[in-house]
Amino acid sequence: MTAEPTDILRQIQIEGLLVIAAILGAAVVLTFLVQRYGPRLAEQMPSRYRLSALALVPLLRLVVIAVSLALIIPQLIEPTFENLVAVLGAAGLALGFALKDYVSSLIAGIVVIYEGAYRPGDWVEVEGKYGEVRTVGMRAMEMVTPDDTVIVVPHQALWTKLIHNANDGTQNLQCVADFYLDPAHEGQKVRALLQDVALTSPYLQVERPIDLIAAERPWGTHYRLKAYPVDPRDQFRFTTDLTVRGKAALREANVSPARVRGLVD
Repeated sequence: MTAEPTDILRQIQIEGLLVIAAILGAAVVLTFLVQRYGPRLAEQMPSRYRLSALALVPLLRLVVIAVSLALIIPQLIEPTFENLVAVLGAAGLALGFALKDYVSSLIAGIVVIYEGAYRPGDWVEVEGKYGEVRTVGMRAMEMVTPDDTVIVVPHQALWTKLIHNANDGTQNLQCVADFYLDPAHEGQKVRALLQDVALTSPYLQVERPIDLIAAERPWGTHYRLKAYPVDPRDQFRFTTDLTVRGKAALREANVSPARVRGLVD
């Protein structure tokens, strides 16, 4: 038999309303504290623990919401299996029609938190926009570009877009400095010189490998110097340091740059 609404809903007394209000108030306060002070506490930790601590912020917020719902629902309906199925089914059907995209983003948000597709502190690229994930909400994530622009990306993009994650919750983010040289040079000499440039950078994460890729092109030789900075936030300073000091070292070694305009690689 189908449960009637009067059989499902409780007769809520003033005490029940006070309990619901107290649960909602506590949930709001806890969510605010986690969202406001979680990232701040993470910033005070050593860099190797910062990203792990930031990743806990959306997870803790999800736990607060789930616990709050688990405490509120028994105050509103008789906690039987049939009642829960009836109410949740009706609510899901209504939300599915009225807020399809919103609900899709909410579900994707849960998947993002569970699978760790991206976390606060990750550097991601979505549809050509690159930046650091600042917050991961239930509906969307906010990322800050290198030009200090905040971009809001709904989690629904997880279903349809390619999301590139440069460091994937770790401190390891590879940077690449490009050098375009005239082909008339000694390759081994250039290789040793550019590796020394990387080894002497103050931003270098020495535990990670340094790699140098060379490729011959019709206009000359393309070198790609790959290395990892200590902190992902130093990636642009690191790449600039490698590029500027690499050019100076090549100039001192009398290695000429490629002289073809409009290089396309």
